Amino acid sequence: MIPTGMRWRLTAWVAAVMLLSCAVIFVVVYRGTGRQLRQQIDHRIAAEVASLSHALSSSEDRSPHELAQAATAYVRSQPFGAPSTLQFALIPGAGTATNQPELFRTAHPDHGESASEQERENHLSEQLSAIHDGYSTLQLPDVGGLRLLKRRVRVGNLNATVGVGEPLGAVSHAQEGVARAFILAGALMLLVALIASYLVGLRVSRPLRRMAAVATRVDAGDLHPRIEDVGSRRDEVRVLADSFNHMLDRLTEAFAGQRAFVATASHELRTPLTVINGQLEVLAAQPDPPAEELRRVQGLVQSEVRRIRRLVDDLLLLANSEQAHFLRLEPTDIEGFVKELWEGMQVTAERRFELGAVPTGTLCADPDRLAQALRNLLANAVAHTVPKVGEVSLTVEQQGSGRLHFIVEDDGPGIPEDQRERVFERFHRTDMARTRTAGGSGLGLAIVRAIAEAHGGHVSAGASTLGGARVELCIPGFDADAESVLGRDHSHKTLSPDRADAEADQGGNDDRGRIISRDHVL
Repeated sequence: MIPTGMRWRLTAWVAAVMLLSCAVIFVVVYRGTGRQLRQQIDHRIAAEVASLSHALSSSEDRSPHELAQAATAYVRSQPFGAPSTLQFALIPGAGTATNQPELFRTAHPDHGESASEQERENHLSEQLSAIHDGYSTLQLPDVGGLRLLKRRVRVGNLNATVGVGEPLGAVSHAQEGVARAFILAGALMLLVALIASYLVGLRVSRPLRRMAAVATRVDAGDLHPRIEDVGSRRDEVRVLADSFNHMLDRLTEAFAGQRAFVATASHELRTPLTVINGQLEVLAAQPDPPAEELRRVQGLVQSEVRRIRRLVDDLLLLANSEQAHFLRLEPTDIEGFVKELWEGMQVTAERRFELGAVPTGTLCADPDRLAQALRNLLANAVAHTVPKVGEVSLTVEQQGSGRLHFIVEDDGPGIPEDQRERVFERFHRTDMARTRTAGGSGLGLAIVRAIAEAHGGHVSAGASTLGGARVELCIPGFDADAESVLGRDHSHKTLSPDRADAEADQGGNDDRGRIISRDHVL
């Protein structure tokens, strides 16, 4: 089976890149070495041709035979740095003067050569005479590649041809040396690269394999394993491991919260169902129940059904709070919005309601959801204050750039410091002694937080100067008017007992129940 792991793929990729890189470098160096050596040969033979041409043109001999003798004397007297350098002069009517006469036609075969070999040499030597002027490269017997330069020289009335050639054996030897060096060095480099890449791939893939093993255990339902042994790494693998562990922490917390939520919701639903079932059993045990008993059971059952319906509605609202369509944002005039909300709250209970100054401007928010959050906060304050003498206040302030703060305070017992964060959790109650009938389901402040976060804001709890609780709801998106003035004089609006009684008689208990439900209090 062909290995397909990450470390093997990394090794294969490194090997391929190394081979390609070595091939490119080899071609560049190989050709560059040959080109540089050929250029040096061209410079040398050009200098030799110039020297031979100058010697012939400056000679006083003018007959072909005398000029051939002068050329022969010159080429034989030169202390050549390279013994294999070819020099020749073709003199019309006098033959060839050269330091390598065996490369030109001879009448008889050389010692040890057959007639066919000599014929081949003669054929090749004809190329030296017939080849065009300038630089050229040709193959010669017993020499191999030869770099040749030919030029015509005017000597008196004669047109002589001089030529200098140098074998390319040095170029071939140099390129062969480069090839051998590259093969040896490339093999060593490739071996080292393969070993190094395999070790690096092994080191990189080890935490990934551990992550895969942890993910397998998580898929089986075990959320406890974590990736701990990543060492002191500070690279992307460590970041990935930390993110993976953080994700598992969040999953563990989410699953624990979900289990607690399901258990609490089941308990909250079981209580009214138990009451309904008990009342129905009591009613069924009577063969002919009186009308008063029927009405009593009907009232209790309807009350519990309403409680279940409100609880289900709140749970659906919390479930939908994370959806994109949860909010319907629109510009809302804050002054009119708060005034309408405040007038509706004053008929819900006999308290001393106080509204502070309200800034003028518009807030980009969902007015229905925002009103629901504020009513929950105000209802929570009402539930924790004493009837007729308890004080509940609302203050609206602009803080920072485009952020509006709704501050609800009361003079009740307040919220213990260790529970000021937990009060916004689902089904949490600060006073466990309070009954569900009086204290609701514990979803009111959780709904407030969901609405605040859906708007991009937040909610926090603290201590009030009135002596009770202070809950602050912060919503972004406020655009104050150019003339930033305070709202109309709503501050210190106190509900007198007589007016409270009148408004209570006018609204009735059913109206108060529609304005705010008891399930929306802490």
